[in-house]
Amino acid sequence: MKVTQEKLPASQIGLEIEITPEITKQTYEQVIKNLASTANIPGFRKGKVPRPILLQRLGTTRIKAAALEELIQDGIEQAVKQEAIPAIGQPQLRSSFEDLINNYEPGKPLTISAAVDVEPEVNLVQYTELQAKAEEVNYEPQQVENTLDKERQELATLIPVEGRAAQFGDIAVVDFKGVFSKADGEEETTEPEAIPGAEATDFQLELQEDKFIPGFVSGIVGMNPGETKEIAAQFPDPYANEDLAGKAATFTVTVKELKEKELPELNDDFAQEVSDFETLEELRTSLVERYQKEASEKTKTNQQEALLTELLKHVEIDLPATLIEKEVDAMLTQTAIRLSQQGLDVRKLFTQDIIPQLRERSRSEAIERLKRSLSLREVGKRESIEVTPDEIAARVTELLEQYRDEQDIDEERLRSMVENELLTEKIIDWLLEHSSVELVPEGSLNPVEETEAAQSDANANPPQTQEESSEPSTEATQGS
Repeated sequence: MKVTQEKLPASQIGLEIEITPEITKQTYEQVIKNLASTANIPGFRKGKVPRPILLQRLGTTRIKAAALEELIQDGIEQAVKQEAIPAIGQPQLRSSFEDLINNYEPGKPLTISAAVDVEPEVNLVQYTELQAKAEEVNYEPQQVENTLDKERQELATLIPVEGRAAQFGDIAVVDFKGVFSKADGEEETTEPEAIPGAEATDFQLELQEDKFIPGFVSGIVGMNPGETKEIAAQFPDPYANEDLAGKAATFTVTVKELKEKELPELNDDFAQEVSDFETLEELRTSLVERYQKEASEKTKTNQQEALLTELLKHVEIDLPATLIEKEVDAMLTQTAIRLSQQGLDVRKLFTQDIIPQLRERSRSEAIERLKRSLSLREVGKRESIEVTPDEIAARVTELLEQYRDEQDIDEERLRSMVENELLTEKIIDWLLEHSSVELVPEGSLNPVEETEAAQSDANANPPQTQEESSEPSTEATQGS
């Protein structure tokens, strides 16, 4: 078999495959023989149909098409094997099937054009002495105080308030009902439209402005138990519920009861209540160490991200479609597993209509991930960076101990994941040692974008009620 190779874009190898006259004739005759033994033609027993009758009834085009399918499949498989091409994915026929049928004559040579995806070549133009900037995340002592205060708030005792009006920080028990405010020029006789879901009885609300829509809590401050008042407020724009975004509202609110929080003292008893430590000093020390470690890890992550972003500017990779599609598959599978673990019905989220959109939106991230992993692998090859069996075994043992209660752990898959993770860490550390990543103050690289994003997130989040904010603590300090 004569095979001519051609390098194509997107890491493909083009193949011109010339199939010999003997094979084109032999395959055609074998197809006729097979059809003769299975064809059901009235007046003839199976296997006894004369050749002219068979050709007349089935038609030469149908027989040629059946023979071509075999010739194409066998021809491409043999060509890839003969040329020792490390193909990935399924080969693609480049010739027109209709043209092949028209040109196919049994007993004469036949040329087939095909393409196969192969692993891409990674051209690292530069991977040492890279220059990048990364934001340094500093430990903030206030984080410790915030954590302790949060735990105190969780353990607070509510004490009834008498003889004064509501003030910020109180817990108010209220009845309320909201309606849309009337627009300018709207007749006063028009019945106000109730706001869906904006009604509650004996609702317990912490009087903090961020616990409800703007204007609601500040309107309650100054009210006395038993007092009823109409409070004007406005939903922010943007807002989680788009139907309410930017709309003005009037709430009729009755304060039924006021309570204030009595916080526990910060002492050793408190430390024992919220953690595994015996003293408050031990708890503080543990929190300081934790937040210092988190800051250090975030800084290193920023350095790694900055370095990899810079590395990709100096890498040329022509990715094949097969790898991109596989990476998209992997990303969607990971997302589906995560959503399923959260208790969501993945079948309702991943419908046949939405999957193509999800795949298209995932392509750019898939390409980025592939370029990163292939670039790192190439650096590892060039610099002979490896992970020892002992390093892998130690990490696997550590993870198995950590998840010893898990029943279905595939140790071989775990070992493979650990090896890849450790190798990636080593390669990135090597790159950091041979490049320069300047640390700059946090927020200094993209301050405008970060501020806008934070504002957008704040406006997009729905108002948090006291019921939502009073969920049990996750015991962040437990065993810190």
